[in-house]
Parts: sequence; C-alpha cells; structure tokens
Amino acid sequence: MVTLRSTPYLLLPTETGNRYLPLVGSNCWTVGRGDDNNFVLSDRWISRNHAMLQCTETGDFYLIDLGSRNGSFVNGRRVSIPVTLRNGDRLMFGQTELEFHSPSDTRDRDYNQPPSSETLTSTLHVRRLMSVMVVDIRDFTVLTRQLDEKILSAVIGTWFRQSGNIIRKSGSWVDKYIGDAVMAIWFHGHKGVSKDEALNVLQAVSDLHSMTASLSSQYPLPFPLRIGTGVNTGYAMVGNTGSGDRPDYTAIGDTVNAAFRLESATKQIGLDIALGEDTYKYLEELGYNELGFKQHVVTLKGYDKPTTTYAGTYADLNKFLATHSLHSKGV
Repeated sequence: MVTLRSTPYLLLPTETGNRYLPLVGSNCWTVGRGDDNNFVLSDRWISRNHAMLQCTETGDFYLIDLGSRNGSFVNGRRVSIPVTLRNGDRLMFGQTELEFHSPSDTRDRDYNQPPSSETLTSTLHVRRLMSVMVVDIRDFTVLTRQLDEKILSAVIGTWFRQSGNIIRKSGSWVDKYIGDAVMAIWFHGHKGVSKDEALNVLQAVSDLHSMTASLSSQYPLPFPLRIGTGVNTGYAMVGNTGSGDRPDYTAIGDTVNAAFRLESATKQIGLDIALGEDTYKYLEELGYNELGFKQHVVTLKGYDKPTTTYAGTYADLNKFLATHSLHSKGV
C-alpha cells in the first residue's frame, strides 16, 4: 500500500471524491486520453498524448507539454517549455484540474523507488557497456524570445513526442528530458557493440535530424530548427528501479557526462555530430570506416586534459547510412 503522506502524487477531484495518482515506480509518467498513458483522463479537450511529468535524480519534478492541442497549464499559466513543479501547484489539462503534491519530508528520498516491498520493486546497480546519445536543440533561448508561446509549446511538445517515438523504434528509450534536450541509452552485450546496435544508434541520430528539420515546414518559425548530437560509448553504472512490468533505468558516470560535453563541443568545432573516441573505435572495428568523420581535439568542460572526438555533419551520416543500406540489400 502506498502511503501518500510520504509519496509524491497527483490529486484529481471527482464527483465521487478525490482520486490519488501516486508518482512511483518510474521517473516518467504520461497523461492523456489514450490508453497507452500512465494516467488516462476522460476529457475530450485533452489530447491523446497530452503531457508528461518527469522526476530527476535530485527529486525535482518537471512538467512537459507534448504538443497538446489545448495546452497544459501550471497555476493558470500555459507551459511552453519544461517547467519545475512545486508542492501544491495546480495543473490544468483540457478541462481537468489536478494538484501536484510533493511532501517536504521526502525531498531527500529516491522518488523513483516505490515505498513498499508489496510493489515488487527491485533495485540493481550494475556496470554495463552502453552508448549514450544526447541531442540538443540549437539556439533554443533565442527561439523562446522570438516565438509566440502557444506555437513554442506546440513545437517543443511535438519534438519531444516524436523524439521519444524515434528512440523507442531504435531499441532504446528517452532516459531524460532536459529542457531543450533528450538523452537516450543503448545497452551492449559483453562481446561489445554489434553491427545492428551501432546502426540503430546512427539511424536514430539521422531520423532525429530529419524529424527536427521537418518541423520548420510545419510551424512558422523565425529560423530553421536545428539540433546538435553527442554520442559516447563506454562503461557506466546502471540503476534498474521499477515495479511489475514497468522497469526504469538510469545511468551515471563519466560515460554519460562526456556525452553531454561532446554535444556541447559540436558548437566549438562547427559541426553537427561528435562521437567519443571509443564510439568511433567500435565503428572501425565493425568495418564502418566510410563514415567520413574527422578527428578533432577539444577541451570539454570539467575535464583537465584535451579529448579526442570524431565529428561530422548529418549529410556525412546520411551518406554512410544510404551506402550501408545498398550494401545490406546486395546492390
């Protein structure tokens, strides 16, 4: 039994009384009309996939609108970018109002872990080989200043939703939604990175670029929407926390941190994609020498020594993927 006094939750007033929606067992919960959401709300003014709540490692909760038709509101203000939630905030989706509660005595506990063993929760910390991808929207701050709030909300929400679809299709999931960025993880076996795994990561990067570019033709933007990408491969500690059939994973360590720094480095070198040195080595070992990325030495924030990266453009990547596609079909 979940004790709401010590657990973050949403409160939904109904005609028959209050309904409590505990925020446990994951670090991400979706709200909408569709049956595939964590919290399904029967409100015709709510979109099928309307909004998302995410909890960070520090216990902070964010609300992210997923490009809903009628918007998401916090204390009467429309959400156009991910916003931090506070205890007692009023959330409005369509014509449905909920209250967010995060009891003060749980600020230091792990919100990703359900409070009762009855939820069949397992917690496991293991060292795994993985590829970490970080994708960030370029010039996002400038965009927020030049774009109408409703359009901005629709653009960013659509981008988050479609990014999640692309990443899931590639065999991963969105580990974090961070303001104007997403982070995804691909696990590899003890034998290293397989050809299929490597291509899944690269194809996801290409698809994210194509999807982002397409948004520029769907919305009246002041300039074309662009993204930068960092990919790093290495070992990191993985926390596996979840209940029942809804496991939740997150990774921590230098491999993850470097992926974020590599994405930032793309701005330094004026290119689109930066691969970690080990990522590129795995690709070479798989025989993928035709990627066309060039070696660069960059200084990553928080690192004492210069770092080697292999960087290129989305055009380079698409050319490689097209060639591989031809080869795989025997052309």
